[in-house]
Amino acid sequence: MKKTLVSALTTALVVGAASTTFAAANPFSDVPADHWAYDAVAQLAADGVIDGYGDGTYKGQQNITRYEMAQMVAKAMAKSTSGADKALVDKLAAEFADELNNLGVRVAKLERNADMVKWNGKAEYTIARYNAGKAGDSRTNNVLFRLEPSAEVNSNWHVNARLDANVNIASDTVEDNGSVQLKRVWAQGDYKNFTVKLGKFSSYDDDSIFDTTHTGAEVSFGKEVKGTLGYARINNQNAGWRYVPAADHLYAAIDYSKNKLDLGASYHHLKQENVAGGEDNKANIWKVKAGYQFTPTVNAKAFYAKNTENVGQDKAAGLEVNYKGAQAENKGSWGAWVAYRHLGRGVDFYNTWDVTRAGEKDFEIGANYTVFKNVILTGRYGFGKDLATDERTSNAFGRVEFLF
Repeated sequence: MKKTLVSALTTALVVGAASTTFAAANPFSDVPADHWAYDAVAQLAADGVIDGYGDGTYKGQQNITRYEMAQMVAKAMAKSTSGADKALVDKLAAEFADELNNLGVRVAKLERNADMVKWNGKAEYTIARYNAGKAGDSRTNNVLFRLEPSAEVNSNWHVNARLDANVNIASDTVEDNGSVQLKRVWAQGDYKNFTVKLGKFSSYDDDSIFDTTHTGAEVSFGKEVKGTLGYARINNQNAGWRYVPAADHLYAAIDYSKNKLDLGASYHHLKQENVAGGEDNKANIWKVKAGYQFTPTVNAKAFYAKNTENVGQDKAAGLEVNYKGAQAENKGSWGAWVAYRHLGRGVDFYNTWDVTRAGEKDFEIGANYTVFKNVILTGRYGFGKDLATDERTSNAFGRVEFLF
């Protein structure tokens, strides 16, 4: 693996450790069971920073009060800590500031909300095989490590990012042996009735035909009825266009969600300047979608999209029926689905589907299962035809995800 990949992952893990909790059983008598301090004290005890009560015991099976916890924190503050342990001690000091003040321990320059940066992420392994008839097979054998930090600026604004590290296990070439990319970074302002995004973020309709990032601005407003307007520059090389690699992307959408019903309509306009003279490349894509929750365990969703420019394969559509679904926090939970998709290349520029590729139509069956808490297995199989050649296709996909 490249040294740059190792360095980036090591740095991210060290930084992330400051705000990541650790699994442990550490009961407080008056702190909620899902409180981050449960795990923080256990980690500090394991590292020798907190040594428990005055007699040197750490009564892990006994409920303790916040006052007793503050006594332990005071001892930890008196020690010389660094790195992740210091970050945990600072967080605990902020949480138990009142109790520490009662003990005569001053907590300086610490905020109650000490955890200003939150980290989410996952590690996943994906293997897939795509059979395209005479075009032959292609395979995927990939490991992904992803970090998604979110930093609080104030009560309304956050800065978010996504860092991906990919390793292609099937290749030994230097180019495929590891890459680290800052995939997204944007500022987001959340207010009572509207949201603003500025930077590089995911496009609207990224759950169907626009699974890509673009750089620009977006505003959405409303609750039950929600409108979205955005303008950005988008990398359109996936569209097969020539000239410059980016295009202007203007889009608008309206969504309605109430009770069991979801409805939506959207419009995407892409324009790429012809720097050599002549006519510019354009796309005008209209899309409608709907979803309905029939029972607590069964739902269905569908979409239809069309590019009104005179291009080939200008339609895309999909219908999916889902039963239950794997929940990361619930071991043993599972789900299954069946789907039909028709994805014309002239409208499905930025494909998101795992077994149906642009230029294909097929049926898909799939299932997912939570093996352990935050460990999910997913399997998919699709079979259908190539829209251009009418040759049969059969694609298989498997993935295991470790969420944190």
